[in-house]
Amino acid sequence: MHNSHLKITFLGTGTSTGIPMIGCDCAVCTSHNPKDKRLRSSVLIESLTDGTKIVIDTTPDFRYQMLRIQNKRLDAVLFTHPHKDHIAGLDDVRAYNYFQHSNLPVYANTLTAEALQRDFYYAFAENAYPGVPRIDLHLVNHEPFSINNLSIQPIWVWHLKMPVVGYRIGAFTYITDANRIDDAEKEKIKGSSVLVLNALRIEPHISHYSLQEAIALAQELNIPEVYFTHISHQLGLHHQVSKQLPSHMHLAYDGLELVI
Repeated sequence: MHNSHLKITFLGTGTSTGIPMIGCDCAVCTSHNPKDKRLRSSVLIESLTDGTKIVIDTTPDFRYQMLRIQNKRLDAVLFTHPHKDHIAGLDDVRAYNYFQHSNLPVYANTLTAEALQRDFYYAFAENAYPGVPRIDLHLVNHEPFSINNLSIQPIWVWHLKMPVVGYRIGAFTYITDANRIDDAEKEKIKGSSVLVLNALRIEPHISHYSLQEAIALAQELNIPEVYFTHISHQLGLHHQVSKQLPSHMHLAYDGLELVI
């Protein structure tokens, strides 16, 4: 799969509560290290060939995530699944509608599309009032699709019993909210140069990879560079956990930028 050079910006790397978590005074939530401050998980992918910009998931922090990197253009949104920490910020895409004078393409599987149409019903109304998000909704299945010059391969994974869509764009693969991947889908990940994978905490979890499970999967797939995301305060302090990881594996953090 060929694609242009990509710039990846981690907009958020935290789990559904973010870090710090409301009401928590643990060592992670009270840390002064900026790398321990995590908004909800999302990435911005930019083609360095034609400037195409895609966001994966619009979190409850979407507006602030866009403001703090001063992002002024958006070509599409890819959704992974319908949980609120991944879709709640969709309303704020209307700023891009306004300045770009166009509808925004949004890609989601059937389950997520139904949630978007339910939660943001006003954006899909036949006679929508002025100022609502203007969205062109596209259904994602197992087939690759393109956005401008970017070819996108969906990768279907399991969040306990919920199907979640990961995405591979060129040599970059992004998977969040998973605890199992079928063998046929693992084959679509192999050959990536960079893998982003959820690693919630040290202890096992019913629907997320633990850190050790995420490390084991990355080793099985033989990915050269791995970044863990969707991190909870239970994982530990960034600088302490980072020292325990294999040399080619890293904890992602908000604001981290990669060029692939």
